[in-house]
Amino acid sequence: MIGVCFLCVAYVLIKGAWLAMTHFGWSFLTNQHWNPVTENFGALPFIIGTLSSAAIALLIAVPLSIGTAIFLTDLAPVWMRQPLTSVIEMLAAVPSVIWGLWGLFVLMPWLHDHVYTWIYKQFSHFPLFGGPIEGSGACTMSAGIIVAIMILPIVTSVSREILRSVPDLQREAAYGLGATRWEVTRIAVLSYARRGLMGAAVLGLGRALGETMAVTMVIGNSPTIHASLLQPGWTLASVIANQFGEASDDLMRSTLYEIGLVLVAVTILVNIGALILIRSIETPGSRRA
Repeated sequence: MIGVCFLCVAYVLIKGAWLAMTHFGWSFLTNQHWNPVTENFGALPFIIGTLSSAAIALLIAVPLSIGTAIFLTDLAPVWMRQPLTSVIEMLAAVPSVIWGLWGLFVLMPWLHDHVYTWIYKQFSHFPLFGGPIEGSGACTMSAGIIVAIMILPIVTSVSREILRSVPDLQREAAYGLGATRWEVTRIAVLSYARRGLMGAAVLGLGRALGETMAVTMVIGNSPTIHASLLQPGWTLASVIANQFGEASDDLMRSTLYEIGLVLVAVTILVNIGALILIRSIETPGSRRA
């Protein structure tokens, strides 16, 4: 049933994108211009923006999520675990548009005044943190941070369930060999659960790649490729949300369909790569029924 639904979605996207596919060909993926007036469209800025914001989100969210899951599973007092777990689950239920509003009016101004200004002063000689900085704080870094906050509860909840599934025999064996509490966590728990934790990261990656509203509100929506993460950008999902209602002709509308097709392809390719990575770290006997 899932395969049938996917094929239906793929058919709709390919049918809608056919005009743009025949008009631009493969150059659509490498063209970095987006000009509706001259009908010169390219997806490269949006592909880079999508991958950049998702990478930032994962770099921030995955270590924090796994650390929080370890704390809730093995380190926190028993009386504290359920209340904290309930708070995390409630955060996962907050709509993305609410996160976007909070990011737009609270997070971005704070980041601009206290974080981005300092980063620019200290590291502006690196292209990755060059300027000038937008006065509103809208940039690819802001998008990555807001997505990291959004996926953190999901990855934490999944990681916690994975760590809870580690048999107590693993911990007891490590304690019996004289391991300390941190060594038990590192050797007995994380090594046993690493494959599942990688799967939790892949789940967060899927959410990060497809996030739309919150990213649209904080990324700055600029169809220009910048080397700096402190400059505005655009993602594949946000350009569809922004431009579809304003598409004035068949070619532009078809172009947006093709961007949707590219987003699906990027998501599939990245997840395939992640699954290959998961299998590469699998050790004999690690697969569970």
